[in-house]
Amino acid sequence: MAILGIDEVGRGPLAGPLVVGAVILPEAHPEWVLELKDSKKLSVKKREALSEVILAEALATGLGWVSPFEIDKLGIGEALRLATRRAVEEVRGCNVPFSQIIIDGKVNFLSGTSLGEFVSTVVKADDLIKEVSAASIIAKVARDHYMHEMGEKFPGYGFEKHVGYGTAKHIAAIRELGVCPEHRRSFEPIKSMVGFERPGTNVVKNTTFVGGLGEDAVCKYLLDRGHVIVARNYKTKLYEIDIISTFGDEIYFTEVKTRKNDMRGSGLEYVTKEKLAKMRFAAECFMKHTGCDMSPLLAAASVNGNFEVEDWVVIR
Repeated sequence: MAILGIDEVGRGPLAGPLVVGAVILPEAHPEWVLELKDSKKLSVKKREALSEVILAEALATGLGWVSPFEIDKLGIGEALRLATRRAVEEVRGCNVPFSQIIIDGKVNFLSGTSLGEFVSTVVKADDLIKEVSAASIIAKVARDHYMHEMGEKFPGYGFEKHVGYGTAKHIAAIRELGVCPEHRRSFEPIKSMVGFERPGTNVVKNTTFVGGLGEDAVCKYLLDRGHVIVARNYKTKLYEIDIISTFGDEIYFTEVKTRKNDMRGSGLEYVTKEKLAKMRFAAECFMKHTGCDMSPLLAAASVNGNFEVEDWVVIR
């Protein structure tokens, strides 16, 4: 009977998802299996080529994705369990029998499930056991591709280079641009920057965290409509802007209001004359400071207690 190999990628980055790979290889290993090893020991070109072969010729493959929001909500330990179970569910959907599961590391992330007793944990399995090597490769390539896409959606952070890890340039970009929806608010130094508190079963009381989730929702709303997010929580000593985005030849400065309850209301209701004056001042300062020659527009967004965007209105 075959072995199901499991490995994770993305445990430690400050941004992006956690991805777990799961692979069953043919028992009569083809020649390309001899080339498999820990994904970190392979060149980008070699990883890409092997991932393509694995996905095409393995008996079964699965990828379990856990988002930054889920990581913040659950904690990294539970997130690893969830990602592993999602990957295994994909494999089981292929109806390929296996007799043993090998997970890289020391923790059985399937304990407490019907498969827990079939698991062996092996340190450095990603370099010792070909099925686990294959799992590490497909997970690494899939996650890297995703982070390259996020580099295009959220320019300025360098996701396409560091794929979310906490490099000095990445941390400097966070301090300059603020956090984006791909950042893990439960990881330091972001945790201290945003005042994160992991939500429990009760209503989230931390206003900074609630506001961050609301801004995440508005960012997604704008991205889905073709905007490019230029900056989040853009701050100077004189002003602050919640979200700056571009669409065509126009640049938008959006004020976000997030409520902790389900009371409805337009985003414009929260823009007082004083707030409007501050928004105009902030937009003018940003345009002058950056030398931007696009057409500036002010906007307001309202997010309800379920973190759903109720409206996004351009202020005329």
